[in-house]
Amino acid sequence: MDIVEYIRLCLVKRGNISASELARRAEITPQNLSNKFSRNKFSNEDLEKIAAALNSHLEIKFIDNATGQPII
Repeated sequence: MDIVEYIRLCLVKRGNISASELARRAEITPQNLSNKFSRNKFSNEDLEKIAAALNSHLEIKFIDNATGQPII
């Protein structure tokens, strides 16, 4: 699953929030957010803004391929 698909699933889970509403809450222009979605490129700052807009926080983990567990 890529990050755009994950964000879209989160939008549905949070009450079917539209991309334009997400952009408003994250203080990102709708056009800029649309461009990020189409390129599937987000900075850590973008993801933190999106997480906050969804009343959540961002966690990034490296998962060991052999064990399926976080390295740290």
